[in-house]
Amino acid sequence: MVKFGAVGGSGIAVNFLVFNLLLHGLKWAPMAATVIASCVAMGSNYLGFRFFAYRDRASRTRRQIALFFAFSGIGVIMESALFYIGYHGLGMDTPLGSNLAKALSIALASAFRFLVYRTWVFEQVKHSR
Repeated sequence: MVKFGAVGGSGIAVNFLVFNLLLHGLKWAPMAATVIASCVAMGSNYLGFRFFAYRDRASRTRRQIALFFAFSGIGVIMESALFYIGYHGLGMDTPLGSNLAKALSIALASAFRFLVYRTWVFEQVKHSR
């Protein structure tokens, strides 16, 4: 769980950095900024999980990669929908509000990701006796 947190924390930093650069720096549309930021973070997270957090788990396979990106895609959809509700539905459209909406959406989607990554994507290697 500590390694998951370290990789997740770096992914959150990437997510916020890209999000704020796109939304507040380059003035992109809010939904485009959140989706792109989440996708960039997804890529950096895969590398961190595969080579750091879960390196002792099952070896990299097409199935593992497909599951990671399928579940990550669901996570991006969840995160984006939650951000939309906060930003547009609850009026969290100021710089502080948009970051709060982003933080809440990341937190809720991360709970889902943690469960599916450790359960199905990076399965524990079964040792024969």
